[in-house]
Amino acid sequence: MRLYVSCDMEGTAGVCSWLQCDPSNVHEYPIYRRYMSQEVRAAIDGARKGGARDVVVNDSHWDMRNLLWDELPADVRVISGARKPFSMTQGLGTGFQGAFFTGYHARVGDKDGVLAHTYTAETIYNVRVNGVACSEALLNAAMAGYYGVPLLLVTGDRVVVEHIAEHMPWVTGVIVKDGIGHYSANSLTPKAAQAAIREAATQAVRNASKATPFTFEPPLTLEIDTARVEQADFIELMPGYQRIGGRTLRFEAHDYPSIFRAFVAAFRLGGTANSRA
Repeated sequence: MRLYVSCDMEGTAGVCSWLQCDPSNVHEYPIYRRYMSQEVRAAIDGARKGGARDVVVNDSHWDMRNLLWDELPADVRVISGARKPFSMTQGLGTGFQGAFFTGYHARVGDKDGVLAHTYTAETIYNVRVNGVACSEALLNAAMAGYYGVPLLLVTGDRVVVEHIAEHMPWVTGVIVKDGIGHYSANSLTPKAAQAAIREAATQAVRNASKATPFTFEPPLTLEIDTARVEQADFIELMPGYQRIGGRTLRFEAHDYPSIFRAFVAAFRLGGTANSRA
């Protein structure tokens, strides 16, 4: 099996503050980026015990330069660096037989979702595809599904794991923490979380034949609610977007990569409106 791993950080065991996952923080971030990297390593080790061999890891948090390379096996490939055209799903394609999402978190607005957001809290208030409110995990799973790649494992807080189970009951989930509001969590220790991830990854690969690629049926409609009206002003300038409300925009397409590209372009362009005129 050739395996794709997209790794985020807010869903890492113990994380409950932006300071712990902000690369500009020189005190807590160095500790928690190591825990993030160790969870990725645990997922890879477990997957290989289950039969996976080739592994590509896409660093998918913040500036996407978080993984500590010395924590990873020497023979994996790592996609690193920000402003990737497909962001958290960069590198996905038909050559993979399964995907893992580690360190993932609840969608924006979810109750008891630790640091809940969807791509960018400053710009995106909500995002829907074909009327379904999406987390990062669901958006990214649909990108994998477009290429026929099933999501096999998701690790993170309880809210995101249960959210994915609603849409993809075959996915193996590892709940590393329970949110207590937005900024607190009842968490496993990093070592306990890594052990659970390692074991679950083995089972996820062994059960891969039961998994199905997740897709949204075309025609596809993307709807974005921005956090502020001036962000919608900017996004509306892009061809293909329709303004259907003060903070709501719609984009239609027949293939999911076009929807995903439109979403990435929207939150990046919309983010430029965040500075005051």
